[in-house]
Amino acid sequence: MRPRRLILALLLLACGFAAGLIITGRLRQTDDAGAQQPPAPTVTAPAPVAGGATLPDFSRVAERTVPAVANISSLQVVRRENSPFANDPFFQFFFGDPDDLFGPRRDVERSLGSGVIVSSDGLVLTNNHVVTGESGRISLRQLPAVSVALADKREMEAQIVGVDPATDLALLRIRARNLPTIPWGDSSRLRVAEWVLAIGNPFQLNQTVTLGIISALGRTNVGISTYEDFIQTDAAINPGNSGGALVNARGELVGINTAIFSQSGGYQGIGFAVPSNLARRVVADLTQYGEVRRGSIGYVEIAPLSTLMAEQLGVDATRGVLVQAMRRDSSAYGGGLRPGDVIVDFNGTAITDGGQLSRLIQDARIGSTATVTVVREGRRVQLKIPIQSSTNQPTR
Repeated sequence: MRPRRLILALLLLACGFAAGLIITGRLRQTDDAGAQQPPAPTVTAPAPVAGGATLPDFSRVAERTVPAVANISSLQVVRRENSPFANDPFFQFFFGDPDDLFGPRRDVERSLGSGVIVSSDGLVLTNNHVVTGESGRISLRQLPAVSVALADKREMEAQIVGVDPATDLALLRIRARNLPTIPWGDSSRLRVAEWVLAIGNPFQLNQTVTLGIISALGRTNVGISTYEDFIQTDAAINPGNSGGALVNARGELVGINTAIFSQSGGYQGIGFAVPSNLARRVVADLTQYGEVRRGSIGYVEIAPLSTLMAEQLGVDATRGVLVQAMRRDSSAYGGGLRPGDVIVDFNGTAITDGGQLSRLIQDARIGSTATVTVVREGRRVQLKIPIQSSTNQPTR
């Protein structure tokens, strides 16, 4: 019996030893496999847009505002010189007016653009150059024939309420009621990089909407008009957009698209619009008076002040503008302003350039007296200059 028990004990020991080897091998295999397996990928949520904002959706704004933008077409007969000697004083001295010999040439001038309905009873605001064409003027003998095409495909003749070449704005009236309008916005609250929509009819494509931002505010010395305080935007403005609407994200009218800066005639990312606050004031004056009433101090020719000029005139800095020439019958001359003076302050506002001074004068209340500070022969002199109406003031 003992040999059997010994054999059984050895057999059991061998089986246990084998089982242990098998279990140990499996554990090692498992550990090795775990070491070779790459770590589980970490799922990273997409970074949210700053402030939790998403890309803007202006579809509802466009739905509300697009119907209030119209297409404007104008036709005007213009009189042009038909003589090769039109500007020849020698010919005129001996033969008189060349038109008497050759006769004037009459051309038909057409222009297209956009307009914004600013009152439900038919007032439409657009650009002066859309109504008057290249000439920029209206002949009282023969007014342009202007028509307005609405978003609902109705087309009707428009009456010219008034034009304002200084801001390149014109106001029309059509016989219609219950028209869609765009509420006025406060352009003084605009900020650079704010989203805006430009709505118009470029290339006669009705109700086209483009999106951009405000690039700059208070642009002057652009050479578009005599009263310049433009909004600059990169929203695409092309030929035909003139007179269209510049709308903010709340669907408010903040500007009237006026011009583009382009070397090719097409869109290059720089467009200009008349601020709504200025446009609204022009509409009020044209509606009430048929013209825009602005302040004036008479004909005064000014120039920017260079560093060399400032040193010679005894001015501490190059702020201010130099008076180069003026008319003796102007209120400025009567108030004591003289050529050689450097205007550094107007009614408490420091003067930085001629465009700013021009706006301040035009915005001054007619009949008031402006306090103007000048530097004359190295010392500061304060003048009191009456503000007169710019109507019928000599321009030279």
